[in-house]
Amino acid sequence: MENDLVPPGLTYLADNIITKQNILGVSKEQGAKWAHKLNLPARGETVFFAGCGYQFSAQLEVLMNLARGVDKSVIGAELPMRFARFQKKLGLNLPGIYSNVISYSNDLYHSTPLTRGKDRAHPGEPEIKPLEAAIKVLRNLGIQPAYLGKDEPCCGATLYNAGLQSKFAENAEHAYRALKEAGVKRVIGVVPYCTHALQKLFPLTIKNYDLEVRHFLEIVAEKISLFKLRYPRPVRVTYHDPCQMVRYMNIIEEPRRILRAIENVTLVEPEWTRGEWATCCGGGGGFETVFPELSEVLAVNRVTELMETKPDIIVTHCPGCIMQLKDGLRKLKIEGVEVLDLTEVVATAMES
Repeated sequence: MENDLVPPGLTYLADNIITKQNILGVSKEQGAKWAHKLNLPARGETVFFAGCGYQFSAQLEVLMNLARGVDKSVIGAELPMRFARFQKKLGLNLPGIYSNVISYSNDLYHSTPLTRGKDRAHPGEPEIKPLEAAIKVLRNLGIQPAYLGKDEPCCGATLYNAGLQSKFAENAEHAYRALKEAGVKRVIGVVPYCTHALQKLFPLTIKNYDLEVRHFLEIVAEKISLFKLRYPRPVRVTYHDPCQMVRYMNIIEEPRRILRAIENVTLVEPEWTRGEWATCCGGGGGFETVFPELSEVLAVNRVTELMETKPDIIVTHCPGCIMQLKDGLRKLKIEGVEVLDLTEVVATAMES
């Protein structure tokens, strides 16, 4: 990581994972605030793995807006990333400084969902944050998971995708040990990136890996027929497939089965760019930090494809995809179309 073989953006995220166990390098307590009022047990054999993407979504959005603004200038995106690393070497409290800068955004996240009230086409509808929505849905399904809070380890997937295999292996051992010491036997993941790492990548480096890892949508899809779900109003919904889910986890039909089971939801999709052939939104894997401007172009392209279906709501299930799709709508100056996480849609349908 010190030889400039890895782009500064990825190195910055990797440093944060190694030193602070999250991609932004902020306090774990800060990320765990979302669950304070949910009375989730801190220990249990079945745990809900919240992951960095949802817990720090507002901060990530601010970071990417800054990176993209810099990328359009003459100095490019690499300089601020190199400066961030230099600050760490000097011993400056970069996470503390950064947290203060984005504290307002963090407050917004903990009071509103990823799609904030001012962005919603129907602001009168109930607003449920994705992580809280997921817990509500699981509880309605009869599942009472624990949540490790500040003790939840980072999956370290960014290390793997950056080519830092030895660092990933070290982090995987640390994370696995932390989960086992907490008495965990089963993990319910909600972030595709994290769930794939825990399910597919950890067994590559950990001998006798014995955790049962399932994605949230797999569980919901199995039980969805037991419930009568109704969205508050008739809506046309198009679905965007996160790359990790369709290309590495083969979770393709589950989200569609869920959406088709909800009364008042009409699923409309592009003819070709869906499922395993879905176009990438340009987010994930640290791509945004290395090529922020290209990432933005891909977001606009994907939104353009999805808008051909004339949807009221674009639904997906990945914090990175949500950020990208919202940005694409803004760049195209499209109003009246929402971007919602599938957890929000299901939780809202359970309330109606």
